Amino acid sequence: MPKKPFDTPVIDMLIHEEEARSRGFQMVVGIDEVGRGPLAGPVVAAAVILPRNPPLQGVCDSKKLSPSVRELRCREILSCSSHVGIGLVEAAEIDRINILQATFRAMVKAVEELRVSPDFLLIDGPYTLPLDIPQKGIPQGDQKSLSIAAASIVAKVHRDRLMCHYHEIYPAYGFHENKGYGSRRHMEAIRLHGACPLHRKSFKGVLG
Repeated sequence: MPKKPFDTPVIDMLIHEEEARSRGFQMVVGIDEVGRGPLAGPVVAAAVILPRNPPLQGVCDSKKLSPSVRELRCREILSCSSHVGIGLVEAAEIDRINILQATFRAMVKAVEELRVSPDFLLIDGPYTLPLDIPQKGIPQGDQKSLSIAAASIVAKVHRDRLMCHYHEIYPAYGFHENKGYGSRRHMEAIRLHGACPLHRKSFKGVLG
């Protein structure tokens, strides 16, 4: 039977972290984002520094986990690391600078929110950030690095909670269910009520 992504041994998910530490870096941070595709809500990034031998199992790409398991894994991540930063960029800024630049800005903000200064960045995707810190972009990093996978979970849980909160303010759009993505109910609500301040007006389908 093929091995599931979350069956990858923890030791195999720490290769990039240990490689950085072998080069003398100590504060190695994993960075990931969620929310590039939705029609509404912010893009959210997380930066996570894990201890050397983190007591974590089942941490993988947040998209592979159910909401209840993500919540559990998020609590475990936060309990074993006090070095977590969250950065977000709201819809209006996304419209102004475009989603890719907003993603980079959210990642930078997440790093800046850390209570310690990292000395090496592991970034999900083939990217570099405009920070004067040694770094490595890893395509599909949330499947290859425990720190990046942990960041993806923290970012996803944080964003989902935000969207549930926004549902209380703008209940017509069903944000608690669709999290801002273009579901049938969401698209129908946009047609009936127009866009709300959370919508990314530069995205196709929001303004027609």
